[in-house]
Amino acid sequence: MGMSIPQYLGQMDIRKGVVGLATGAGFIYLLYKAIRAGIKCQPPLYTASPICIARLAVERERHGRDSGELRRLLNSLEHKQDEYAKSMILHSITRCVYLLEAEASSCTTDDISLVGSMLDDKDNSVKIQALNTLKAFSGIRKFRLKIQEHTVKVLELISTIWDSELHVASLRLLNSLPLPDYVHPQLRRVMPALMEILQSEYILAQVQAIRLLSYLAQKNDLLYDILNCQVHSNFLNLFQSTQPGSLLFEVLVFAERLSEGRNSPHYRAVKWHYNEQSLHEALFGDESRLADRLLALVIHPEEEVQIQACRVIVSLQCSQDVGVRPSSCRPSHSYFNSGE
Repeated sequence: MGMSIPQYLGQMDIRKGVVGLATGAGFIYLLYKAIRAGIKCQPPLYTASPICIARLAVERERHGRDSGELRRLLNSLEHKQDEYAKSMILHSITRCVYLLEAEASSCTTDDISLVGSMLDDKDNSVKIQALNTLKAFSGIRKFRLKIQEHTVKVLELISTIWDSELHVASLRLLNSLPLPDYVHPQLRRVMPALMEILQSEYILAQVQAIRLLSYLAQKNDLLYDILNCQVHSNFLNLFQSTQPGSLLFEVLVFAERLSEGRNSPHYRAVKWHYNEQSLHEALFGDESRLADRLLALVIHPEEEVQIQACRVIVSLQCSQDVGVRPSSCRPSHSYFNSGE
């Protein structure tokens, strides 16, 4: 039966309304399902999302209970995983340790051993993430002795693998720990590698290396090994004002500690011999130009660099000898003349 044009258009309007209503209702229903699914969904086992981990931390604080996320991650690490999965799991464990303090504190030394075993993985990215995780756990006092057990392995990584990111992670871990005396023989063997890292062009690794060397310079039985370590002929470039202020400051702290150490009665009681390319000759030898570099840094734009440069100058001018009172000082023969 035929319809007039007005009747046909009217029926089409009704159909459009029904379809539009159905489409709108369907959209709302799908949106509801998506939101509901989003609320119920669990994060992946080894998600690296900081938002996810932060949400767990907030949940723990709000409800006063263990989220279980850190334990699930550690348990998953025990299972066979590919290198990428292990890296992601370790990355998430590191975040959990920093954000979920109570859960991290409830971990065990077996968990530390599990993470430490990842240092033997063939993949450098896994080693780096394991180092970062150990660094996170080192902030919890009860784990420090257990983490110290991996010090020798960490030193081995520094000396045998030339990878800047691995060096940074290794050195950050070592700088967060008190190093026991029994690792001093290994530290002597790794000294040339530390000097090479210091003279590299990767500032993050350089800063971490110089911090460790400054710490070791305060150990009487390691001071000579540091001072006699071979350095490049351009070592004093580290004292140029064009270097980043953060690196300059650490280098100046290192120089001050070396100067103080070599002027101590304990060290001066022995007649030491140094090779011609040694750190000692570069800094304190008769041909050293350290004084010129220091005087230029006195007018450095950064105040902490200025102050530290002055401290090194004073340390060089005031050498303590056996039988001389600690409060007295006398000018050194090879650094600054009276005109300067």
